[in-house]
Amino acid sequence: MSLPLALPELETLLQEWSAGDIVARDRLFPMVYPELKRMASRHLGRESVGHTLDTTALVHEACLGLLGADVPDWRGRAQFFAFMSMVMRHLLVDHARRRRAEKREGERVRVELHPDIAGRTSDPAALLDLETALTRLGGQSPRMAKVAECRLFGGMNDAEIAKALDVSERTVAREWQRGKAWLQLALEEEHVGGIEVP
Repeated sequence: MSLPLALPELETLLQEWSAGDIVARDRLFPMVYPELKRMASRHLGRESVGHTLDTTALVHEACLGLLGADVPDWRGRAQFFAFMSMVMRHLLVDHARRRRAEKREGERVRVELHPDIAGRTSDPAALLDLETALTRLGGQSPRMAKVAECRLFGGMNDAEIAKALDVSERTVAREWQRGKAWLQLALEEEHVGGIEVP
């Protein structure tokens, strides 16, 4: 993934929105909509046929969440897209929880820690196991959890994550290695077998 829309206008609109300009926000959404659709498509790319969420629904749900929230303090497009990816992740996790509750299946499954994992598994249990592990990691190291989230759910590379989190690429690489190992152990503790970490 490479960050899209390297336009000064996008950065300007984000700054104006941060200052409370609702017109800037309204002009921003049509500009970023195609990239948000691509992001949603990556998240949903491997979901099973008949999935009740589609890319349009996921984008609209993510955008609606922003409309009712306090005015964010955007530092740039990297932070914006990382945030939107996180919102989509939470929506997918909520959806997986509902699906799991409907099925009442408690089986543990194989989880691969792969970039764009949300789009690679149609099993709600796998997604929920990863969500639980990420939440636990966030309690110990919020930055490490953010790096893992951007990597696994946003499909972002080190440079993009560094820009979004305002840290160095070296810090991102180090945090990812530590976070990946921590997540692998946490998932193994949950008795999830056959984890592969690329």
